Amino acid sequence: MKKAKFSHWLKQSLLFVSRGPWVWAGYTLFTGILMTVGRASLALGILVSVTTLFVGVGVAKYIDLKYSAENPVGFYWAVNKSLPLAVLAAGAIMVFWFVFMVVANLFTGEFYKIGQFFFFWELTPENLNQKSTREIADWIYSYSDITLMFTLLMLTTFASWYSYPLMLFKNYSWSQAIEEGNYAVSRNQNAMYKMLGFIFAEAILCTSVTPLLTPVLYMLTSTMMYVSYKGIFEVNK
Repeated sequence: MKKAKFSHWLKQSLLFVSRGPWVWAGYTLFTGILMTVGRASLALGILVSVTTLFVGVGVAKYIDLKYSAENPVGFYWAVNKSLPLAVLAAGAIMVFWFVFMVVANLFTGEFYKIGQFFFFWELTPENLNQKSTREIADWIYSYSDITLMFTLLMLTTFASWYSYPLMLFKNYSWSQAIEEGNYAVSRNQNAMYKMLGFIFAEAILCTSVTPLLTPVLYMLTSTMMYVSYKGIFEVNK
């Protein structure tokens, strides 16, 4: 494996926008619409957000094959292949979040918030009236930005940045994916730190300044996960 550069990963990820603009933009818009469910159910919102993040890796693979391979695959292939594993990963993230929330609420005595994790309808006129587009977007997507940072934290703590693509594209077991993924991360620490720092910084920015770009950040993160995986495991041997 050759050591990678963050600048190369970022450049290649941005090129995916021009290679498949309608697919990239369409999936980003779809992601943004689905994320609104988080204001009715945080549990469902987390599940949807993380699922779209990981399915986006499959969509990036689809764009790569569609515009570069002799035998391109269909969009249904990408979603069908990615969805089961993505839902499983998202479910695990949701459970981790719920456990942390329960522990925190037990300490503070706010037991009523435990039930609100599963259903708490906030899409009311009172929350939407007399607010600017940016304020509404910030209100709708703030949990998604935190979910993205929480997901990255869980990946780097209990798994690996490459666990999901290795399991998806190479059919590795959970333990194999962690071992190979951690080895790749250790050999490319500089690039990995820069990439994770970039995503964290953008997520923080989206929580206050550019909330409308939250779905874009999700798709860009998915693309960077695929591009960095491909650059290490499918190209540079």
